[in-house]
Amino acid sequence: MKTNTLATMVFTGCLAGLPMAAQASYCGDGNTLTFAGIGWESGDFITKVMETIFAKGYDCKTDTITGNSITLENAVATNDVQIFAEEWIGRSDIWNKAESEGKVQAIGDTFAGASEGWFVPTYVVKGDEARGIKPVAPDLKSVDQLKDPAIVSLFSDPEEPSKGRFLNCPSGWTCEGVSTAKLEGYGLGDSYTNFRPGTGTALDAAISSAYKQGQPILFYYWSPTAIMGKYALTQLEEPAYSDACWANLTDPAAKHEAACAFPSVKVAYGVNSEFAKAAPEIIEVLAKATFPLDQVNASLAYMVDNEVDAAKAAEVFLKEKADIWGAWVSPEAKDKISASLN
Repeated sequence: MKTNTLATMVFTGCLAGLPMAAQASYCGDGNTLTFAGIGWESGDFITKVMETIFAKGYDCKTDTITGNSITLENAVATNDVQIFAEEWIGRSDIWNKAESEGKVQAIGDTFAGASEGWFVPTYVVKGDEARGIKPVAPDLKSVDQLKDPAIVSLFSDPEEPSKGRFLNCPSGWTCEGVSTAKLEGYGLGDSYTNFRPGTGTALDAAISSAYKQGQPILFYYWSPTAIMGKYALTQLEEPAYSDACWANLTDPAAKHEAACAFPSVKVAYGVNSEFAKAAPEIIEVLAKATFPLDQVNASLAYMVDNEVDAAKAAEVFLKEKADIWGAWVSPEAKDKISASLN
């Protein structure tokens, strides 16, 4: 018995000294690593990058399940999906409930610095010498200045020239209701037409058209997106966010007498809690895998400009940006991933 105990101790000690790849692991045990098939561009791109990293660097069998956000978040809670690569923390009641019950958890920061708000092209404020555009509102910094009749006329609505035009989100999007409430809260409802494009594609087309022509345009937008990667935009300052203000803005039955900025954004890898316990080597990578926001914007712009899908953009990112993703993975995994790309 003493001999067997000693042998066991020696074997365990040797095992502890082996590289992670040689030890038992989530993927090494034959499990499939399933990602949420996120429908929007940034989520799709990031998912493809991370799926490739784990498939090529850690020999994982990977899969994706498509669906809407509610379905996919529920799937993470039941461990049918292990990773939701772009979870906007605090924005989903489904996620909040699952997190409070300990079924899911947020790991790391998928990217940092994401924002949403009201924007104008930077040339409106600073001009664009290369394009021969002079600044038409060099002092414009905040939403409070939008009340100025000169600013209103600057963003004149072609269908109702006595008013300015605010380009909102499409009807049915959460941001449309919030921005509509903000127009009321900022006292701009009588000065601006609340224009709602039919689709997200129509919203992008309106912004792109105005930008290419060097025209003033006032609109809601967010990052990361291809539009942010393609164009120089300036976000207008708003009063600081507060819980009370936000509760009022998001209550469709409330009277909106004031408004404020959108809440700060935290975007993380949403994972199943049981999976997190079973796969520490994967969680370690996710905890480090923060994409620079400007890089995400640039990759999305690349997709649009070159008419390629997220898989191709992910391939280009992995080939050209090893200095970024290489810091997330082990040296062995980095070599394997690089070799697979070549």
